[in-house]
Amino acid sequence: MLKLDQIDFNILRLMQENGRLSNHDLAKQVGLSPSPCWRRVKRLEDDGIIDHYAAILDGEKAGFHLIAFAHVMLEKHQMEMLDQFDAAICERPEVLEYYSMSGDYDFLMKVIARNIKEYEDFQTGFLMRLPVVRSISTSFVLKQKKHTTRLPLRLLEEGAE
Repeated sequence: MLKLDQIDFNILRLMQENGRLSNHDLAKQVGLSPSPCWRRVKRLEDDGIIDHYAAILDGEKAGFHLIAFAHVMLEKHQMEMLDQFDAAICERPEVLEYYSMSGDYDFLMKVIARNIKEYEDFQTGFLMRLPVVRSISTSFVLKQKKHTTRLPLRLLEEGAE
């Protein structure tokens, strides 16, 4: 991992809070002039710590009223079948997150839909039709209690000391 100092952590913290912060304002808040601040941000981007920039939308206000977690078990674990499964899942825009898992299921997907019918169409019309799928167990979110995209940088800072 790249060696980060306190200024880097401050830059990352501020950018996680407000990704639209201008370089001028960011530099002012971390105690640098704009040029060295820009160079640090560029280094954080080049080293992949800053992965990308995006607007974070409110799914509920945008009309997506259902979040489901689909636990999927596969029939076979041959590389070619896994590659096909990965490609099929990664093409689906309603799959927001997709993880290979240890434990009882092979994969976990976070799926968003406007309603239960739309999710049912995804599950029965797409997911269950994939020949490698053995079983699917779905859990529906009743109420979102916490949602963040911010990494707990404080934990990294404590580990760096």
